Amino acid sequence: MEHTQVPRYLIEGHQYINGAWRTGRSARRLEDNNPYTGEKLLEMPLASIGDLDDAYQSARTAQDAWGKTFPGQRRQLLENLARVMEARAEEIVEWLIRESGSTRLKAGFEWHNTLQLVRECSGLPFQVEGRILSSHKPGEQSFVFREALGVVGVISPWNFPLYLSMRSVVPAIALGNTVVLKPASDTAVSGGLLIAHMFEEAGFPAGVINVLVGAGSEIGDAFVEHPVPSLVSFTGSTEVGRNVGRIATGGAHLKRVALELGGNCPLVVLKDADVELAAHAAVVGRFLHQGQICMSANRVIVERSLYADFAALVVERVRKLKVGDPMAADTVIGPLTNQAQMQSLQAKLANARNSGLEELHGGEPNGLVLPPHVFGKVPASHELALEETFGPVLPLLVADNEAHALHLANASEYGLSSAVFTRDMQRGIEFSRGIVAGMTHINDITVDDQPNAPFGGEKNSGLGRFNGHYAIDEFTRAHWITWRQNGANYPF
Repeated sequence: MEHTQVPRYLIEGHQYINGAWRTGRSARRLEDNNPYTGEKLLEMPLASIGDLDDAYQSARTAQDAWGKTFPGQRRQLLENLARVMEARAEEIVEWLIRESGSTRLKAGFEWHNTLQLVRECSGLPFQVEGRILSSHKPGEQSFVFREALGVVGVISPWNFPLYLSMRSVVPAIALGNTVVLKPASDTAVSGGLLIAHMFEEAGFPAGVINVLVGAGSEIGDAFVEHPVPSLVSFTGSTEVGRNVGRIATGGAHLKRVALELGGNCPLVVLKDADVELAAHAAVVGRFLHQGQICMSANRVIVERSLYADFAALVVERVRKLKVGDPMAADTVIGPLTNQAQMQSLQAKLANARNSGLEELHGGEPNGLVLPPHVFGKVPASHELALEETFGPVLPLLVADNEAHALHLANASEYGLSSAVFTRDMQRGIEFSRGIVAGMTHINDITVDDQPNAPFGGEKNSGLGRFNGHYAIDEFTRAHWITWRQNGANYPF
């Protein structure tokens, strides 16, 4: 790492609460290991319910002053944060590689996107706008102000730990909220502790951001049902997201939720597509970060007339992908993040083979490294087509025609991202508008998240939108205020 000083988050307490590092009070401990080498990166006591309460109380105490901080001060601190990220670029990239199994390519991409996000959000404090409304009452003035929600709880995943933590943390703070962040245990540093360290170095006041590393089974439900947060932002599986939503909206303390959940993203190749471009995009969109991306091209739907050529081109590209050490600059397929992921994928592969699916490319795992797999002519009823497969497995489906392709694209409980390949722009837009999804990209991969564009899903892929001015709606509330010079003529 570029910085010679040993980071404080590795030698001091491993919870960041009210601007101070301290040791978690749970009896449980976390061992954080490199998924490729097995090296122990960090061992620490986890956070307890008491630590959780302290974090939320510190965030609530800090929010009053932070919410009144002038926009220019908030922008300056966010610009400081961007400079810290630039100075620590190699440190961040190495943590993403060592802790989450990111390849160097993916880690660099994640660092860059996060930096762009911070820069974009630095302008948010000046983009909050109110409204003056026409009033139905004579002599009354009517206003709508946008106010900070207060305290935001953020639960982030392990696949893009830095970016998917910061995508909620940064806009929430930019808009005057304070935050309690709970990163995934698999990526405690790159998804949490390193973030706290960067905010600290950038000069943010104590309590504006608090980071807890704790077991979901011990503090997960309490994190959501605690009375302090006004909104809980969760990124992860649909199953867990449903539970977050139930607790947040069905408990004693009603609160908002922003849910970015699973995906079964279709990539559709219509008969007039550039088949080489589509095949290239399908391989990149599926195998980036070993397929462990909610926006990954989870299934490819090809019109029958192009299928044979398309399948051959995909297999040709997949055979050339370098598999192994994620530190190597040219590695495309690195390790899965944990053993549970490997076991789940092995079960799916066994089922695919037992079902008699045509395996166009495969290979045996080495540790947590699973080579890329491609299956051809997969029935729409098979689990590889119906379910999200979080790993380097690509099913190819055959569509009879364009209408059938659209039907197959929508034949899912999910609706996150999607893609369609065609040489005809009008056809591409019409087809895209028929897909029930939050995002569709024409002649591009399904994996895209730009800091000024609305990110979010439909159906069981989530609720709400992130990024740009869309984040203002998520992380602020509308407050209607009226004013009268004199009292009204009341009826009694």
